Amino acid sequence: MTMTTAAEIERALRGVVDPELGADIVELGMVKGIDVSDGKATIKLALTIAACPMRDQIDGDVKRKITALPGIESVTVEMGEMTQEERSELMARARWKAREDAEPTMIDPVTRVIAISSGKGGVGKSSISVNLALALSQQGFKVGLLDADIWGFSIPRMLGVGSERLTASEDKRIQPLEVQGLKLVSTGLLVDDEDKALMWRGLMLSKALEQFLTDVAWGEIDYLVVDMPPGTGDIQMALARLLPQAEMVVVTTPQKTAQKVASRVADMARRSFMPVIGVVENMAGFTTESGEHFNLFGEGGGQELADELGVPLIASIPLDPLVVSGGDNGTPVMQSEPGSPAALAVSGAAKRVVELVPPVEDETCTARIDRLVEGLKQLGA
Repeated sequence: MTMTTAAEIERALRGVVDPELGADIVELGMVKGIDVSDGKATIKLALTIAACPMRDQIDGDVKRKITALPGIESVTVEMGEMTQEERSELMARARWKAREDAEPTMIDPVTRVIAISSGKGGVGKSSISVNLALALSQQGFKVGLLDADIWGFSIPRMLGVGSERLTASEDKRIQPLEVQGLKLVSTGLLVDDEDKALMWRGLMLSKALEQFLTDVAWGEIDYLVVDMPPGTGDIQMALARLLPQAEMVVVTTPQKTAQKVASRVADMARRSFMPVIGVVENMAGFTTESGEHFNLFGEGGGQELADELGVPLIASIPLDPLVVSGGDNGTPVMQSEPGSPAALAVSGAAKRVVELVPPVEDETCTARIDRLVEGLKQLGA
């Protein structure tokens, strides 16, 4: 079995970003020690203050990043506190970075990025992306939806977008299309005819994704749901590079073949230091109006894949004709039939995603420090 080294763990930790400072915990000097032995990793961190409101979030982010690495069975995070000198150095470094460095993308560091992926097409990945984004929105979150399936864009039709297209503001930033409570960006909102084939090669695909992340005025969003193209190609690698905070949900059907193919995209994610947070099993049986149940695509594949990857089965979504008709008509099942079995399953999946990848707290550690400093100044300290 391939064993992960301390250097590889440090590289993975660069994907844990302080959302306020916009830098990773390695660059900020928060990582004070890395030990790995017999599949057990111990990470020593120094927080800016012991009572950091983001303590649990940092702990969870670190554990997800490190457990995604090969050969890591358990992760222990030991939290300490920076000295006053270390805090001063961190704040000085962070302010210099904010002044000197341009933001690499328009996705705010506080935004949680959920990449919906599959090993192959035809498993209902785009339907899951659309309905999961709507379910998160219905729970009160601000949600962006990026159709990164550049060739096979289908989300504009699923959301009932007609002739509307993306526009640019005076500062030449692309404005997402506001549709059904979501901020939507898709190649389908750039072309004149959705039936026209895009004859783009790999480099152009990566550049298109980069433009969607760097030139789109996404604004404040809690979650960005990314509908990935199937497989393990240029787009997947580009996303891991551009958004190190991205985390993956793998979509599969119950059949064994789909499960095996889906495991490849999970392997690609881990090689790119992108945590897989869970599995969604789609098309998990069909129940007739009389109550008869048929496993048209087999059964158990989703749970087997989740067990293989060591992640939870987030949801098992039944095969439902309402999902198909809703997608064709531009009225997703989460909007048109919220009480249907499929919609209820997606709603449960959204709640589980929020548990696994909670939204960033409004109050960050450094905000608390700044408030404390201001208070001391007012007291004349």
